[in-house]
Amino acid sequence: MAAALIFDDAIDVSLVPHLYDMSPDHTGMLFMRSVPGDVLVLSWLFPRASRWILDRCGIRGNEGVSLLNKSDDDEEFDEDEAEAAMDSDSESPNGIGSVDVPDRNVYCIDLRDHTDPKVYLDEIDRIAKEKSVQTVDLMQWIQGTPKPEQLQRYLEPEKQLAAMRTDGSEHPEAAHDPVKRRWYPVIDYDRCTNCLECLDFCLFGVYGIDKLDRILVEQQDSCKKGCPACSRVCPENAIVFPGHKTPAIAGAEGDVSGLKIDLSKLFGAPSAVDIAVRERDVELVADGRDAVGASIGLEKRQARENPRDELDDLIDGLDDLDL
Repeated sequence: MAAALIFDDAIDVSLVPHLYDMSPDHTGMLFMRSVPGDVLVLSWLFPRASRWILDRCGIRGNEGVSLLNKSDDDEEFDEDEAEAAMDSDSESPNGIGSVDVPDRNVYCIDLRDHTDPKVYLDEIDRIAKEKSVQTVDLMQWIQGTPKPEQLQRYLEPEKQLAAMRTDGSEHPEAAHDPVKRRWYPVIDYDRCTNCLECLDFCLFGVYGIDKLDRILVEQQDSCKKGCPACSRVCPENAIVFPGHKTPAIAGAEGDVSGLKIDLSKLFGAPSAVDIAVRERDVELVADGRDAVGASIGLEKRQARENPRDELDDLIDGLDDLDL
């Protein structure tokens, strides 16, 4: 795919390390922040996860519509339907949204959806043709997939150099800067209502508040590897862990987590909140701290799920009597 795209004069191609593993100041991220105009990212992540990883690192834009982001059951799926689906499925009515969004599109495509590379090449060609400005393609490779130097057998030397350039300027050595495997939450601001339940629940200093009093992931490397507890307690399913094996937590579209909670109640299994409390306690104990159970960080959720009524006031009044 990279070799084919490099021969396309309408598209500039860059290969960068895994989006999730790069830090915001990694040269790969710095390069992508410098790209003007529309951006198309191919990765082995759910499009929602890719988009909000980029947003977190200051690579923002309107959500570009790809016709590949559809279910296998859809026989006819045009761009208008794609936009309607995104409006209904991916945003919360009270979502606070992103800030400082430039007038451009960011397209995110999941390479796990199809095995035929021609499907992706045709979609990239379709997007490039419908744009009035040049489309810049960012080709992302993860561990276990081809590296730029491994493309040498397919490319002439001058084309190999072209893979590392954009707009005629020398490409930074983004693919060669070291990266490490990371684990941290990514916030989907189209769904986030800024309820701050994640800030209350997480006891490891991961979350903070920005200058606009909005929730943000402040200390990403303080997150406990493999623990998605805060995602389970988020009432809007707005917290994504792109590396998690469960689609609802890794960024799949739709409110899959709500269905899981209903099924768990039906069959008597632990709820998502019960599992989150257990996961948090495991990490607290591993840190040499005391387990807290459900006594901390769930007050807002409990108040919402169990609002007080006149009977509660009556019982409290009886308890106060000196009998």
